[in-house]
Formats: sequence, structure tokens, C-alpha cells
Amino acid sequence: MSVESVKNISELKNMELLARQVVEGFITGMHKSPFHGFSVEFAEHRLYNKGESTRHIDWKLFAKTDKLFVKRYEEETNLRCHIIIDNSASMHYPVLKKPSIDNLNKITFSSIASAALMDILKRQRDAVGLSVYSNEFEFYAPEKGSDRHRRMLLSQLEQLLVSTPTKSTDTYKILHQIAEKIHRRSLLFLFTDMFQSDKNQEELFKALQHLTYNKHEVILFHTYDGKLELEFEFDNSPKKFVDLETGEEINLYADSVKEIYKKETEEKFNNLKMKCMQYNISYVPVDIHKGFHQVLISYLVSRKKII
Repeated sequence: MSVESVKNISELKNMELLARQVVEGFITGMHKSPFHGFSVEFAEHRLYNKGESTRHIDWKLFAKTDKLFVKRYEEETNLRCHIIIDNSASMHYPVLKKPSIDNLNKITFSSIASAALMDILKRQRDAVGLSVYSNEFEFYAPEKGSDRHRRMLLSQLEQLLVSTPTKSTDTYKILHQIAEKIHRRSLLFLFTDMFQSDKNQEELFKALQHLTYNKHEVILFHTYDGKLELEFEFDNSPKKFVDLETGEEINLYADSVKEIYKKETEEKFNNLKMKCMQYNISYVPVDIHKGFHQVLISYLVSRKKII
């Protein structure tokens, strides 16, 4: 993605423009990738099923693709989507003095990714809602498709870029509240780094299971900094590591724990993946250094599955 005009946090705040650039770069890349069949145009068509009426076949599209597609009616294409963002202190890691498109932390990545999802949802005529939480329920808006509603959500995402991090949060409590609010079948996206105490981990999955109630499709975007939180790429000078949520501190040399840290972290990721499979939740590990394509691809694949 080329967003060369975006240099600092003030320019990052033009969320609508940035989201459009992300999506247009994604669409361009899709036409050159193995995923081109999931282009944003597919929402208006479905494959022709042998034996049904040929009345709604799109012959112009057939001439381009040599495949038979049937035009969908608008009520067939609309989908309800809800984006949920964890705004707890750990999501503000790494702490940045000058965030930019090339220098993101987890909360800025999640905000931009959510705005890009909203842009592509608009193109697909899907309704979108938003929830933001930390140690409390900070924001909730139900699913709607109007431009006014979408601009309100984009404004909320812009506020996240300059929000003050709180301490720890019990994600599962908020997710239960959200599950109670969403009744019609929807596609749910959750951006979180999954930093929960071992005590609350099981409660978190019970809350995620609650979200799958009413046949919701749940996508968990496990958001992390691959360089620092997975590969532990710190130089070997003495450092003080501070837990952003609990305030606990520890002094150590990175190399003294790097090997065991990586082993345990990879094991944690694998356990999360297996647990999500058990609860029928789509688990998508999202490294903030690897762009937004992984998020948008997950939406297209899941949308095709749910409609």
C-alpha cells in the first residue's frame, strides 16, 4: 500500500481518506493475486446454479469472465456487521511519540483497519456498527448503512488515535453486554491483543461463545506487534519492562529470556487458535507490521460464507 502523503498523527486523523487509500490499494492488489475471485464486485453477483432460470444472468460479466453469474437482488446482498475494538492500555503498545502509517501501534492499526473495513462495507452496501471498550463500555452504535452514521463512526475511530490508555480490562464482561445487544444475524469483528489473566481466559472464551449465539459469524483479529511481542527483538542492553495494564516492572537483559519467551508465546498463539476452532470462531493473527490486507481478505471470505 502506498500512502506516502500520510506522515504524522494529524494526517492519520483524516480517517476517511486513509481508509479509501487502503481499500483501493487492496483492490488493485486483489486483481493481481490468487484472491481475485473475491473482488468487491462479487456482492452483486452469485454463481449460476444449473437448472435455475437464466433470466437474471449477467451476460456482460460472462463475456469478461467466461463464467455464468446471476445478479443478486439488493436484499440478498445486505449484511449486518459489527466492529469491536479493545482500547485497553496494552493496545497502546508500543508507545509512540509520532505515529505514522509506517509506525503504528496496536490501537492505531486497529482503528485504520476498522475504517478500511467500513469503506469496503459501504461499497458492499452492508450496515455497520461499532463498539469500543477498555475498563468500561466507551462507545456503542448499532448497525446502520447511512453515510451520516458511517461518518460518526469514523469520527470515533479518529478519537482513538489520541485517546488516553486506561489500565487493565475484563474483556469478557463487555463482550457479554455486546452479545445481548445484537439480535439479528451479523458478522462480528473483534480487534484485541488477547492480554487477559489466566483466570479470565476461560471467561473470555465463554463470552466469545455468547457472541456466536443467534448464528453470528465471529472473526477474532488477534492484534500484536510481531517484532517486539512475538520475536522479542530488543538489543541486549539492560532494560526495564513495564506491564502497561498492571504497572508491574522487571529489569533484565533481553537475550537471557528470548528463547523461552518465544517458545511460550508461540505456544500461547497455538492454544488460542485451537480454542477458537473449538468454539467455532475464525482466528486471524494480525501482525501490525504486515499491512491491512489480511483483515480485508478475512472479511471477504467470511462474507461469502455467511450470505
